[in-house]
Amino acid sequence: MAMTQKIESEQREADGRSVDSIERDDRPDKDEVLLTVNQVERMFPVGGNTLHVLKGIQMEVKRRQLVMLKGRSGSGKTTLLNCLGGLDTPSKGDIWFNKQPFSRMSDDERTLVRRKDMGFIFQAFALMPLLSAWENVELSLRMAGTPRSEWKERVAECLELVGLEKRMHHRPFELSGGEQQRVAIAKAIAHKPILLLADEPTAELDTGMSAQIMAVFQNIIRTENVSICMTTHDPTILEVADHVYEMVDGKFI
Repeated sequence: MAMTQKIESEQREADGRSVDSIERDDRPDKDEVLLTVNQVERMFPVGGNTLHVLKGIQMEVKRRQLVMLKGRSGSGKTTLLNCLGGLDTPSKGDIWFNKQPFSRMSDDERTLVRRKDMGFIFQAFALMPLLSAWENVELSLRMAGTPRSEWKERVAECLELVGLEKRMHHRPFELSGGEQQRVAIAKAIAHKPILLLADEPTAELDTGMSAQIMAVFQNIIRTENVSICMTTHDPTILEVADHVYEMVDGKFI
């Protein structure tokens, strides 16, 4: 919930600023590493003790990869996802994103990187309930500072990409869980990020809907040249991943 609130807060405060130092690559090399995590640890003070949540995490995400973080609740995967998205910072170690020392940046610098180059997908969809699917995606473009002249074409493109061309003007309560998650995906890719971070995106869906969402992910990796890193505890979707990291007690096994 904290992750959702921080992203929504940043969207409300968006002023259209850009990060000139972050280069975009329209035709990325699939072997190029986009995200590197180097011996990351995360500790929290609890009373007079220290809670060690992440323990020496080492991982990478390459361009146009689907990477899954598998683990039970409490294994540390959401804390790691928060660090990858710059919503939290490591106690030790480094995170590099798009050849930039992401974890060493200031809060403002990380916010600008998130706004330009990252998209977020949440378990509970995080849609505005009174807005239609079209308006939810359009809002994402407005908050990202995208020129108004580009909104109509890009909104239609994103909703068609996730298979909702016939449901564009329905509100969330008129859509199924799978359809709401598709709107959330369209909203997350609207500003053309190079990395999507998804926290348990299939947790609220049945097996059939989960498979459909995975098919959408594979499609947008091909068409949008985006990488996806997602958390899950669903063993039925692991086979579609390019790489799976399994977490137990804050470390990979």
